[in-house]
Amino acid sequence: MEYFALFYDVVDDFLERRTDFRPEHLGLIDEAHKRGELIMAGALSEPLGALLIFRASDRPVAEEFARNDPYVTNGLVTSWTVRPWAVVTGGQG
Repeated sequence: MEYFALFYDVVDDFLERRTDFRPEHLGLIDEAHKRGELIMAGALSEPLGALLIFRASDRPVAEEFARNDPYVTNGLVTSWTVRPWAVVTGGQG
């Protein structure tokens, strides 16, 4: 298993626009976490964005999450990228 970091860049008025899509977004997060794919997720500031850490056999797991995220499909995310992450300490087995 490898680690992958999914980064989101978001629209300037993201906080105002996310309300309608937040329950579905959080549902996807919960499902991915229960499957053991999503290790942690949270917001970034300065500039506003998000970081989601996946542990999976390959990069498409994180890419598929992004493609199905209502924040992405409804235009709240202006760009996203997945990068492999070489964990030095603190990772799970």
